[in-house]
Amino acid sequence: MAKNDTASVNRRTEIISAAIEVFAETGYYRTTTAQVAQRAGISQPYVFKFFATKEALMLAALEVSWERITEAFSQVVATTSPDQLEKELIETYEEILAAHRQETLLQMQAQTMQEEPIRAAMQSGLREVRRIVLEAFQNNGLSNPEDRALLFLARGMLCNISMALDIPELMNK
Repeated sequence: MAKNDTASVNRRTEIISAAIEVFAETGYYRTTTAQVAQRAGISQPYVFKFFATKEALMLAALEVSWERITEAFSQVVATTSPDQLEKELIETYEEILAAHRQETLLQMQAQTMQEEPIRAAMQSGLREVRRIVLEAFQNNGLSNPEDRALLFLARGMLCNISMALDIPELMNK
């Protein structure tokens, strides 16, 4: 990759990171691209060099957040024994929640949004996480894999609420 290409990728990543922070703090509807640009330390027109609209920026931010989860879960599935699989997936998700709180808050907001591209991104991300977990439970011979995958996802949502509202007693320890 050429130096300019690398710089562009890095700048794009910085803009997405800034957007995740601002969207999580302010909400999608109240966030402006000017706020994102300010957080990234660039001009607003430079944001539009990479993202044609605020919605495109939101979609990129959601993609990053879902990729983090799916890549982490895929790594756990590939490297963990069947008897530790569920425990390792839970611990991995807890680590993601702790390290990337703003991404979780972003996803939680996006769950309530009615814009079709954003709903589609959320549906796709959650379906992919479900697929990874369900296939892992099935392939590793866990009993009742469909029910366990559903319960795993439900507990994950409860963990999100626990983190967002600072109610640690909702977390299963």
